[in-house]
Amino acid sequence: MELLTNKIKKLFSENINKIFENDFSDKIDIQNSTKKEFGDFQTNFALVSSKLIGKNPREIATEIVTEFEKNEIIEKLEIAGPGFINIFLKNEFLNKEIKKLENEKYDFSFLDTNKTVIIDYSSPNIAKRMHIGHLRSTIIGHSIKKILEFLGIKVISDNHIGDWGTQFGKLIVGYKNWLEKSTYEKDPIGELERIYVLFSDKAKEDPTLEESARSELKKLQQGDSENIKLWKEFIEISLKEYNKVYGRLGIKFDYYYGESFYNDMMPEILKELKERNIAKEDQGALVVFFDEDKLPPAIVQKKDGSFLYATSDLATMKFRKEKLKVDEAIYVTDDRQQNHFKQVFEIGKMLGEPYNYKKLHVIFGIMRFGDVIFSSRSGNIIRLVDLLDEAKKQVKQVINEKNPDIPEDEKDEIAETIGSGAIKYFDLSQNRTSDVTFTWDKVLNFEGNTGPYLQYTYVRIMSIFRKLKEENITLENKEIVLENMDGIERELAVSLLRFPQFVVKAYETLKPNIIAEYLFDTAKLFNNFYNSKQILKEENPKVRDARILLAQKTAFILKQGLDLLGINTVNRM
Repeated sequence: MELLTNKIKKLFSENINKIFENDFSDKIDIQNSTKKEFGDFQTNFALVSSKLIGKNPREIATEIVTEFEKNEIIEKLEIAGPGFINIFLKNEFLNKEIKKLENEKYDFSFLDTNKTVIIDYSSPNIAKRMHIGHLRSTIIGHSIKKILEFLGIKVISDNHIGDWGTQFGKLIVGYKNWLEKSTYEKDPIGELERIYVLFSDKAKEDPTLEESARSELKKLQQGDSENIKLWKEFIEISLKEYNKVYGRLGIKFDYYYGESFYNDMMPEILKELKERNIAKEDQGALVVFFDEDKLPPAIVQKKDGSFLYATSDLATMKFRKEKLKVDEAIYVTDDRQQNHFKQVFEIGKMLGEPYNYKKLHVIFGIMRFGDVIFSSRSGNIIRLVDLLDEAKKQVKQVINEKNPDIPEDEKDEIAETIGSGAIKYFDLSQNRTSDVTFTWDKVLNFEGNTGPYLQYTYVRIMSIFRKLKEENITLENKEIVLENMDGIERELAVSLLRFPQFVVKAYETLKPNIIAEYLFDTAKLFNNFYNSKQILKEENPKVRDARILLAQKTAFILKQGLDLLGINTVNRM
């Protein structure tokens, strides 16, 4: 199914190139109209091409409108303002296009989709429970993955976990000295967190503990069997805990290649940096300096011989190209890591193949909490599992009030889906580069631009089809005939056909909030339609059936769009 804007653009290209006897295809941009009185779409071609053609914009627009050949797509063209052209589509054409929804796949062949992209997101540290600091990376990264897959791009998801480094020496000391085995059996990761914090407290009083930790870490790095066994145990425990959270969020990863995976590759990276005179010794450390000081110097090895994140990321880049055969890499982290990735990507350019393929750092702002959420057992750190539990609890209270007759197990399932979806939608509906403030009033509101509002709209449509079944109503006409409808129905139909445009824009900017905004606008249109028109009680069977089918197409688009945000739908609530 070709995108509507692409069809219109192709038609305009054919006509404009013929009228002005030149190829202006790259100057033609088809945009959604901002108001329905301005048509279904608009183009500013006359304005942007005035100098090239050598005529004033309104003169150009007049020529286009006058000489545009009759076709099956456009009903009429109108000139607006200084030279905008308003485009009104034929109802017969829209009827055919909307019928294709659900039945034909979108054609995204005009995009560069024949590639493999790896997305690096979430990345918790081993032996620590996932908390709200991991929320944005996890949710944004997963949505970007789904958007790329929807376009037909091959995507690899990699959870670059923090499973190597100084914390393991401290954990091993804590494990050997202060572990409470009965607690460890019941809540292993909670006990690991406790002994890690305890180590920090005790080390303030007894500095020799730091030396003990370094000793245990060295033994681990040298392959001591006891410490290796503990290290593997810590990773296994942590991943088991993380996968509970990922399961609730509906997220799966292709790989969990942590820092330890690249440890043996890093000496070779350092050797290459030194041999090519990219890294130089400075006060005992190995450092990369950048031309004209455009970036701060990047340390790739400390004077004590230990590696840093930059070294690990360079090894990661090389491995992904050579072994996973990726064409692009997307890193989803908060904006505080911008300098780090600028340095690493620049070093990759300096090294050349296989480091210098396309890499993007997708940044996001910090999430802050604007109200008291609940009492968390983990002190000031809000665990993700507690956040999900609280959302589920609050949604279930609403279900108990509004629809108490739903079976208990179904209530749990609905509350889980709506609660986690509300958290995801709140995050993804924001511009990812902005800091956001989380409050339950915003997240769980059933009005406005929220997950529950969209879920409720979908449920409202599902209720139409339940009533159809209950009342044994059979559709006599399986065509959406817009000629039998007025403004709001036609406006909704056009909005449904615009869906893939917004997916493409979200892909080009890597901003899922573009899809969220589209879904909210479409849901508002549907609710205006639902509140102003008879559907099942409409006396004219043709109009009734067309409205029912329009509702069905709306449900399909809402479900598809929410899925791209990683959000499941429910049929009642």
